[in-house]
Order: sequence, then C-alpha cells, then structure tokens
Amino acid sequence: MVVCWFVGLTTLDVVHRASGRPGANEKVTASRQDVAAGGPAANAAVTAAALETHAILVSALGAGPIAQAVRADLDDREVQVHDVAGPDEEFPLAVSAVLVDAATGERSVVSPDASLVELPAPRPDALAGLPRPDVVLFDGHHPEIARAVLAHVDVLRPRPLIVVDGGRWRPVFADLLPAADVAALSADFTVPLGVAPGATDAAHGALVLGAGAAVVTHGGDPVTWALPRRRDDGAVEVGERGTVPVPTVDVQDTLGAGDAFHGALAVALARGEGLADACAAAVRVASVRVRKVGPRAWLAHLPELSEPHGGLDRPGSDSSRDEG
Repeated sequence: MVVCWFVGLTTLDVVHRASGRPGANEKVTASRQDVAAGGPAANAAVTAAALETHAILVSALGAGPIAQAVRADLDDREVQVHDVAGPDEEFPLAVSAVLVDAATGERSVVSPDASLVELPAPRPDALAGLPRPDVVLFDGHHPEIARAVLAHVDVLRPRPLIVVDGGRWRPVFADLLPAADVAALSADFTVPLGVAPGATDAAHGALVLGAGAAVVTHGGDPVTWALPRRRDDGAVEVGERGTVPVPTVDVQDTLGAGDAFHGALAVALARGEGLADACAAAVRVASVRVRKVGPRAWLAHLPELSEPHGGLDRPGSDSSRDEG
C-alpha cells in the first residue's frame, strides 16, 4: 500500500444546506446539517484513505471538544493523524461555517483557517518515526509545519514526489513551489509578479518558480496541465501541455471538490500514474464528489469507479496534448 502525507490545515466544518443565501439581517432555514473534519489537507487525506491508501495527516488539532469531534471523524475514515499541537495542548482549532446553496450546489465558507495562532515546527525525530511517504501534499497552511516537513522529506532517498495545492497565493508558496514536482492550482491562483517576473498565468508562474509540472482546475471546465521548457537564455516558458475533459454531471454539492481532486491526484501519482492519467483519475473522483450531498456520504460511491465507465463519461488517458 502506498503512503501519502497531507500537510496543512484541519478544521471543523459545520455545513448547512439551504435554498438561497441570506442577505443582511436575514435568516434562512437549512434543509440539512452536517458536521465533519474539513480543511484542504484533511479532506484530501480522507479521500486518499477512501482510495485504499495509507493517508497520514500532518496538522494541528490539539485538545478540547472541537478537536475530539475532528479526531473521531478522521479515525472513522482511517486517516492517521500526526498532531503537531499535541493531543493534550489547548489549541484554537478553526471552525468553518459553510453554506451550500441547494439550487446550485455552490458553497460559501467563512473560516479563520490557520490565522489564530502560530505553531512551532514539528520535531525531526517525530517525522522520522512516521511511515516513509511516496507522495507529500502541502496545502500552504501552517507554514512552519510545511517548511519543517519539506526539509525532512527533501533529503530522503528516494525523494518522495511533492505536490503543492495552491488555492490562493500564500507567502510560503515561494518556498514550496520550487520543490514541487506537481503544482495543483485553482484557476484563481495568482503568483505575484514580484515573485515570478514575466509569468503569464498561474501555471506559468508555478513553472517559473521551479515546479516540475502545473495542473490547473477550472470547475466544470477541462483540467489543464503544463510542463516547463527552458529557453536558450535560461527563461522558463510553457512547453508540453494538455487538457483532461471533465464529465457533465448533476452538481449537488461542490464543498471539498477541489480537495477530493487533490487527494485522488496524490494517490494516482503515488501509484506511478503519469501526469495526464493521474489528472483523469482525479477528475473521476471529484465528479463523484459533486454529485452527492454532504461532506462524507459521497465516499460510499467511490466503488462505482471500478465499474465500466464508473457511471460517468470517463475521460480517457489519451488527453489532448499540445506543444507550446
């Protein structure tokens, strides 16, 4: 069984599903409520564990009733947690308020993320005691944890593949992207021009910083991927690139869809899939996620992917390729 580490944020998500969103000084009645562990790294780890991978979450939970609820959910999903905060230490674990619009499946989130406290870096000996990873995914939260884990895995031989989940720019990405084998970015991700001069878009910015490949998700539109090419003058430009189609499905709930994509991408890469095939596998998993309501109910439908076409219009491994 392959081993994947997921480094970053864990929250407690309180999710309400309702028809429409309230305006100022208005209330709406929810038709459904769910409570589950959340955060990009935690959700990706849950996805990976459901795909029969040894998923290890390197994050901060701490003590208290909120952390207990999160631990119970992660334990139930067979995610191994390495808690940098320590299970006996008080830690302000973030609570995310999530509203899913029943009409569109789109979600709105209010959360402090990891902004409430700065954590010390995990001890090197503690990291060395964890199962050796095949892939390590960083979500950019808890930068001191990220930098310590990066320093630890960067000297392992063979070195694990490093995946960086870039939803929106964070300063720590200036350290993580040069080490990334794959930068998995949202279409809204932007590298500041002062960090990557001359970058034309998210993918190019990540490649300029040193990422070995860039993958960009565009919601229901095709996923794009790109590899770097170095010009004679040393400048990095986009070289080989391609797209992976996204099937048309009845979207019910988009909460955590990107995290599901990233978790599945990490698993596919850990199992030796090439970039285009790994993206196609991740698309199939994310497509299952958005068709089902609730943060966990969709996991029971992952076995559908082993059926012919997985109940979806399955993107093939012959994703379109272009030479830049």
